[in-house]
Amino acid sequence: MNINSIHSAASADRDETSPILIVPYMWIGDFVRGHTVVRVLKERWPDRPVDLLTTSLCAPLVAYMPGVRNGLVWDLPRGRLAVAKQWGLASLLKERGYKTALVLPRTWKSAIAPTLAAIPERIGFVGEFRFGLINRWRWGEKRLPRFIDKNAALALPDGAPLPPQWPVPQLRVPAADIARWRQANGLGERPAIALAPGSVGPAKRWTYYPEAARLLALQGLDVWVVGGPAEKAQAAEIVAAGGPTVRDLTGNDLRNGILAMAAASAAISNDSGLMHIAAALGTPTMGIFGPTSPYHWAPLNGLAATVQTKTEVPCQPCHRPVCRLQHHRCMREIPAADVVAIAEQVLAETATRDQR
Repeated sequence: MNINSIHSAASADRDETSPILIVPYMWIGDFVRGHTVVRVLKERWPDRPVDLLTTSLCAPLVAYMPGVRNGLVWDLPRGRLAVAKQWGLASLLKERGYKTALVLPRTWKSAIAPTLAAIPERIGFVGEFRFGLINRWRWGEKRLPRFIDKNAALALPDGAPLPPQWPVPQLRVPAADIARWRQANGLGERPAIALAPGSVGPAKRWTYYPEAARLLALQGLDVWVVGGPAEKAQAAEIVAAGGPTVRDLTGNDLRNGILAMAAASAAISNDSGLMHIAAALGTPTMGIFGPTSPYHWAPLNGLAATVQTKTEVPCQPCHRPVCRLQHHRCMREIPAADVVAIAEQVLAETATRDQR
């Protein structure tokens, strides 16, 4: 049974038209992967508008997410309750008339505004003593090890079985937007590989991007370094090693990163938000994994590949932001030549597919 037949059989309210709010995780990669929830909801309720609560950082993603009506930009500070801002958000939610809220994070704080707004149906997993805040509990989160399962299961009807495969996250960028971005950055039409050397936590950062850029440039490819302001120093090092066909395209606006990943012929990335952006765009994506598990966090598209060390590292995966053993072998033992060879293979397979 596929997901459509599950919904057709289980949803007597398929013709419902009231709006739905999703409260997603606000890290970039998690925000992107949360688009699967949108897709499941739209299959279940085609005529219900779906809005996303978002931060200023993640807001550019909303414009490219099919099935999302609006993004509600509301920056709540991390680490404190911010009662006045919670009341302000609750007032906005009440004005919008939501009947259902899916609260993806398990935190107490994430459920406050939907509760203050008296949204009738507030769905979420048990967690952080949210009794009274979440009123439609979902159980069994520990039986769902992957992030995509945890999120999307909240959008299913009560008691529905999990489908054999979830719809993957999608981002769609119009070709005209890509053309304007290329022109604004003085980029031609030559094939380009996007490198995303950043990540939250130094343990997830691969060591050899400068050498990879040099090898890719020798193959006649343009190379773009994509990331935020925190990657400026890395970008300068990569450009210096790679030569004149390597460009630093890091900046403050996430939209620039989205467009770069959409325009690239392929992307090489650490386990990061930009990796998930590239995958959701349908760009052939190579995710380099060291301390984290590809089973849980691999890029979700059919043109993706995961790269790990070929040597045995007993502590892998540790899921720690900093290598506690201080050798970082899980990343240091992935040679640049191996990553470049996989990139060349992915490009060749993509070219063959496009010629069919």
